[in-house]
Amino acid sequence: MSLYFFGQTIPPKKTQPQQSESQKESSDLSFDEILSASKQKLTPPQLERVQQLENSVVRGDVKAQQLKTYNQLATFWRDTARSFLPAAYYTAEAAKLENIEKNLTFAAHLFLDNLRAQAEPQLKRWMANNARQLFERVLEINAGNDSAKVGLGSSYMLGNIGSNPMEGILMIREVAERDPHNMYAQMMLGIGGVMTGQFDKAIDRFKKVVDHQPANIEAVLNLAEAYEQKGDKASAIQWYEKTKLLIRNPEIEKELDARINLLR
Repeated sequence: MSLYFFGQTIPPKKTQPQQSESQKESSDLSFDEILSASKQKLTPPQLERVQQLENSVVRGDVKAQQLKTYNQLATFWRDTARSFLPAAYYTAEAAKLENIEKNLTFAAHLFLDNLRAQAEPQLKRWMANNARQLFERVLEINAGNDSAKVGLGSSYMLGNIGSNPMEGILMIREVAERDPHNMYAQMMLGIGGVMTGQFDKAIDRFKKVVDHQPANIEAVLNLAEAYEQKGDKASAIQWYEKTKLLIRNPEIEKELDARINLLR
């Protein structure tokens, strides 16, 4: 279970055998494929509006026109079509043109923060690569941005970009060892521990976050789930109950109650 609920833009494909890096690259999705699938859900007037925007780059100040168009497209896909992936993509394209640290970081997190909820492997990898490119640009501007370093490592880890999750975990660990109070790094190392089946290490990381941030719902829920996967039902129930107290959302509380009942 997750606190995040997101729909998929393209239908899931059948699970494929483990691929090499070259095979992954050759089978990567393109934005054109995602955009085409997204457009199929538009009404005729909406499709006409999108096509007008896409064709609106004219002679003159091309960069300024592109920036304006990308922002308009991002707004359309976010507010009118309510389609996350095109909205995130155009937000990222605008941020790349501006090349401002704050805007690049915002766009990177649009992809990264939705990555864990995405189940379709190719789409997950596409999102991770977009996040990676944006975090790399942030680090070109500010090499000392530890949050961007953690974000970059998390993109590798969650999107399975590198040869194995450890490649991303090592990037995050470098920040955590230098700054043990970086709770973002501790959280992502906990998630990495769960991914690699190191539940005791994951629990230690999540506990560090909860100790410093008792109201951090994501950390509390991850701690509960780590205990459950470890097989410690009593501790899992305890932390699921604490999650309920923090969330105060009837629908999610109902899901947590169902999980608790299964553990009893």
